[in-house]
Amino acid sequence: MSDFDELADRAWRVRRLYAELETRTHGRAWTREEVALGFVGDVGDLAKLVQAMEGVRAIPEARTKLAHELADCLWSVMTLARLYDVDLKAAFETTMDELERGIEARLGAGP
Repeated sequence: MSDFDELADRAWRVRRLYAELETRTHGRAWTREEVALGFVGDVGDLAKLVQAMEGVRAIPEARTKLAHELADCLWSVMTLARLYDVDLKAAFETTMDELERGIEARLGAGP
């Protein structure tokens, strides 16, 4: 098992814990759509922390909070991939290959 797979498995264990808590607290676990909306909220928080890192916002301990929010976003992406049965590792490799080829072709074509 790769490091990536171990991270993805851990993310899923945390998702299952959240589902248990949501069921206990609200009578049901979040839907896939609600998990995606939570991710959107995390991305918004991330954007504010990036602004803080660039001096546009004053947020105490911005670097520590930035690291936390990046991890939250990664968790959300891994969780959504599992919820939608996407092999994220394979999709990442394929997408990076496509991007590299496209960028290299544009660089080779000149200005």
